[in-house]
Amino acid sequence: MQTQVRTEIAAQRTEVAGLLAGLTPEQWDAGTLCAGWRVREVVAHMTLPFRTSTLRFLLDFARSGGNYDRMLDRAARRDAAAMSSAQLLTAIRDNAEHPWSPPGGGAAGALSHDVIHGLDLSLALDPGRTVPITRMALVLGGMTPRSVGYFGTDLSGVRLVATDQDWTFGEGAPLHGRGQDLLMVVCGRRLPAGLLTGDPAARFSTGL
Repeated sequence: MQTQVRTEIAAQRTEVAGLLAGLTPEQWDAGTLCAGWRVREVVAHMTLPFRTSTLRFLLDFARSGGNYDRMLDRAARRDAAAMSSAQLLTAIRDNAEHPWSPPGGGAAGALSHDVIHGLDLSLALDPGRTVPITRMALVLGGMTPRSVGYFGTDLSGVRLVATDQDWTFGEGAPLHGRGQDLLMVVCGRRLPAGLLTGDPAARFSTGL
């Protein structure tokens, strides 16, 4: 299982690098599903673990008053401003097999992290682009009430129903979408119009 997850991590990073390699300068500065971050901030965030020493991480954490989210936001903005598009692309392309995993998350956590932020990019730039079903099944299969609760998204009264695989979550009015779209709902993202269907769709979409 660990070998499969690591294989999917490398494939995910390689595919994101392929997407980035085809972007125009204007697209690097385009917004993403991660509110307040352009493409370059998202990529800076994705590659932070590959480029940052433990000491630098701890110093940044202290300078952010011990606020983890603030530290990540500041680091992403700082590095996005300091690094060129080519440097950001190299950082993700050359670290496809980097063994990083989030504290307590293991390889499965690393895969989820990469898939989520890859979708922040692709759903903003090319909504028709899809994550392979086998990879999405690994990510969705690891979803638990506790992990969903981490994101703090209000899913009360909503039942998520994937249209491309056998996966559901929650109870209430059905919200239909591809597994990747529902993953982003869980993460608190608002999706481009037309990707979700069902009575709750407007609650989680833009332009509806």
